Amino acid sequence: MRHLFSPHSLLLLSLSLWLQGCVGYPRIVNFPVDPGGRSLNSRSLDFDPAIAGPYLVFASDRNGSQDIYLFDTNSRQTILLPGLNALNERASHPSISEDGRYIVFAVNRQGESDIYLYDREFQQKRNLTDNLNQEVRHPNISADGSKIAFEVAENGQWDLLVYDRTGRQLDVE
Repeated sequence: MRHLFSPHSLLLLSLSLWLQGCVGYPRIVNFPVDPGGRSLNSRSLDFDPAIAGPYLVFASDRNGSQDIYLFDTNSRQTILLPGLNALNERASHPSISEDGRYIVFAVNRQGESDIYLYDREFQQKRNLTDNLNQEVRHPNISADGSKIAFEVAENGQWDLLVYDRTGRQLDVE
């Protein structure tokens, strides 16, 4: 399947849609390409953008491994995320709470997948699905950061689970 948009244009499109809601009309904000990877745009593959408040979180291979990055649209700079990324992990599909404190994302390590929650205040990363032996993907965090929904491969199909921040499964009826 041929994609109509490049990863960079998807990131700009997402930012444009976000700005459309903020200023009343669509416009593209052109962030310059930074070869050092400190800006929003780089020459690397950037994908899976998610926006909340002034924050744009995305996955990128700009440092030689697939990691999660956080960009502050107000300061126009990437924000350091100590302890979030690891060399032996391939991170994808990030989602961020409205206040920017919590980031949830999928990790694939040696063929096994898990959902992790990163708390920016305490700079801690926790595996929420360590007790699951099924494949998991596409996490999404609620605006207040209290609930995480994701897909799990169970009984030959993809189902949805909802967890709280502690990793406890919630009953959703």
